[in-house]
Amino acid sequence: MSVITTGNHPKLLWPGLKALFGLTYDSVPMQHSQVFDEGESDKAYEEVQEITGFGLAPVKSEAGSISYDSHTQGYTTRFTNVTYGLGFIESQEAVEDNQYKGRATSRTKALARSMRVTKETVLSNIINRAFTAAYAGGDGKEMIATDHPTVSGSQSNEMATPADLSEASLEDMIIQIMNATDSRGLRINLTPQKLIVPSNLAFEAERILKSSLQNDTANNAVNAVKSMGLLPGGSLVWRYLTDTDAWFVKTDAPEGLLLFNRRALSFDKDSDFDTSNFKHKATERYVGGWADWRALYGSLGA
Repeated sequence: MSVITTGNHPKLLWPGLKALFGLTYDSVPMQHSQVFDEGESDKAYEEVQEITGFGLAPVKSEAGSISYDSHTQGYTTRFTNVTYGLGFIESQEAVEDNQYKGRATSRTKALARSMRVTKETVLSNIINRAFTAAYAGGDGKEMIATDHPTVSGSQSNEMATPADLSEASLEDMIIQIMNATDSRGLRINLTPQKLIVPSNLAFEAERILKSSLQNDTANNAVNAVKSMGLLPGGSLVWRYLTDTDAWFVKTDAPEGLLLFNRRALSFDKDSDFDTSNFKHKATERYVGGWADWRALYGSLGA
């Protein structure tokens, strides 16, 4: 067990330091709420169940019997809550002898930042691993795949040929979203909402979405994505995305990317009778994941 003692920060025991740094950087804004639909949890785990709909209606012949269809239970996605926690211990002497109380030495603020970054990292990793087969969802496939199993056959939320982000590739992905179907193969009104990119694609995304005319071309043609209002949520530059050329489009599919909060972030402190050490801790319990893969379409980039 690591304890912060006077030996960890000997400079804090003497006056004369002009400034301190390292614990009070501005935090990167929390952005997961722009990607995940949040809800509360009151159990150890939550489950989301797919129910298949009905198929197309066949022709009914004169005086003939009507056809009857049935719907079935599809795959189940379980979200098991996880507790995240971190703390630090200070010796009584380290607290007593600190000559810079009230200045930039707040370890509690640093602990809060660690918890914030942890949550963003945990949730962004769901997107970072979207193409990785080892992180399969309820249907047994990774979140973004060309072969999600359905009653009507394999369906895809991945570009058949991975492409870098461009105006043309974005249009292709939007077309793919517009052609989406449910598990029985019936067309659904799935609409794109937001372009999600890593920091490396921030400027390219801005040019594509904000240009009045076609981006990077001399053609005197409108920017169709902008003029048709096809991405009302604009773009999100999520700094925690690690693949520099992978990009994604979030849709309005319900029960897609989900975050369940079981216990809010809380801070506690106590002292140890035998050592007089001061203990500080922070804990939070939540789980993120995905149920309906139609909530996110993506390309690994070329």
